Amino acid sequence: MTRLHVLDPHPAGSPAVLLLHGLGANGSMWTLQFDDLIAAGYRPLAPDAPGFGASPYDGRGWNFRRVAADLAGLLHELDTGPAHVVGLSMGGVIAQQFALDFPHLTRKLVLVSTFSVLRPGSLSQWLYFLQRLLVVHLVGLQQQSNLVARRVFPAPEQEALREMAAAQIARADPRAYRAAMRQLGLFDSRRRLKEIRVPTLVVTGGRDTTVSPARQTLLANAIPGARQVILSEGGHALAVDQAAAFNRVLLDFLA
Repeated sequence: MTRLHVLDPHPAGSPAVLLLHGLGANGSMWTLQFDDLIAAGYRPLAPDAPGFGASPYDGRGWNFRRVAADLAGLLHELDTGPAHVVGLSMGGVIAQQFALDFPHLTRKLVLVSTFSVLRPGSLSQWLYFLQRLLVVHLVGLQQQSNLVARRVFPAPEQEALREMAAAQIARADPRAYRAAMRQLGLFDSRRRLKEIRVPTLVVTGGRDTTVSPARQTLLANAIPGARQVILSEGGHALAVDQAAAFNRVLLDFLA
């Protein structure tokens, strides 16, 4: 039995849409998608990855294959059948792993603000990731949460979003957060992307300063038949800062 905490606001819906959050966040980051998915008849499922939100982490090793297996177990327990799989940032990495390991449970794949291999495209991006690595190991999650929140939501009018993001990150299990950061640095799906045969959409924010749009284009080009949509005004957290536009793109693709 999986120990994943999951938000399941419309159990009567079908098919399920598995919504996978980014590093430090939890399933509640997808609440702006719930109403539109429910209105379209779907069953949104937003689990917390182990060590994030309300899902416990047992300290026995955090990796994407294990998380993907936990998610497959969740779908079996809820008897959903195959689901559409949507992942943002780290969630997009988990979504790739899920589609590769459990193709029979994957209807369509939506990869948002994510990558096949993490290679910063500029000096400022290299410095940002190095700073995050040092802060999380030497200072702690509280400082890490402020650093990330400012990067993801930089505009003055996004103060409420910054506070929300920082609070979510600060509540994560530090062991899980550090392990997930290491796994993200090691992840490389490039050789296996040709194995993904389900319809795939890559959604990119034109102003994403965490994962460059060019790197997301490389991901889309490597998956057979995949296409990319760029929301020019969006940043890294597209599902939040461009929720209405993102929902239209998502629902058009799922339909």
